[in-house]
Amino acid sequence: MDKFMYLSMTGAKEAMLAQASHANNLANARTTGFKSDLAQARAMPVFGEGHQSRVYAMTERPATDLTSGVLNHTGRDLDVAVRGEGWFAVQAPDGTEAYTRAGELQLSSTGQVLTGSGLPLLGEGGQIALPPAAKVDIGQDGSITVLDETGGLAVVDRIKLVNPPAADMVKGEDGLMRLRTGGAAPLDPVVELESGYLETSNVNAVNELVSMLDLARRFEMNIKMMQKAEENSDASARILQNLG
Repeated sequence: MDKFMYLSMTGAKEAMLAQASHANNLANARTTGFKSDLAQARAMPVFGEGHQSRVYAMTERPATDLTSGVLNHTGRDLDVAVRGEGWFAVQAPDGTEAYTRAGELQLSSTGQVLTGSGLPLLGEGGQIALPPAAKVDIGQDGSITVLDETGGLAVVDRIKLVNPPAADMVKGEDGLMRLRTGGAAPLDPVVELESGYLETSNVNAVNELVSMLDLARRFEMNIKMMQKAEENSDASARILQNLG
């Protein structure tokens, strides 16, 4: 069987992997603070005996699009969005420090401040827990002020806001951003928040749909090539039988 069967097979496989990346972006088009993944394909030479006359396809996710989404006004006290560049620090399920732009905050029954997905929000001293309060206010610098039932004001904590270089960050399989070298990023006092706003996803749904259609055509083309390889193999077998 001609080797281009295997070449077309890799093309079909990598087209499916790229489809998964674009499908994930499209599925999160309405997810607060989501950052879309970039995908690209490149040719990989086949090394071995003879000339490098054939290449395999390879799909990879070289980076994440970190451009900001649109800020939508909600008016909710616990909804916050980062103005410009910067990230909220959260504690990931594995216990490490990670970063997100999803500022749809909520309070647990014990007063712990969590993200919309249930991750503990981090402050300057670790996880943030609030006492019983009639009102919660989050300032531009991330400071959290509570108004208790007696009318007294108190600054409880300050959200840890960071802004490491984009080149130093990588997106994990859980959708959270982390430092490539591990560890925790330092506080950045320049990062500011907008209270009562949420940042939308930066996914362009039209571009994702067009990319998925293009990949579907490429997958179909590779399947046809595999069928053609099988037809050529059958034709060769019949010729050899006739010669015999």
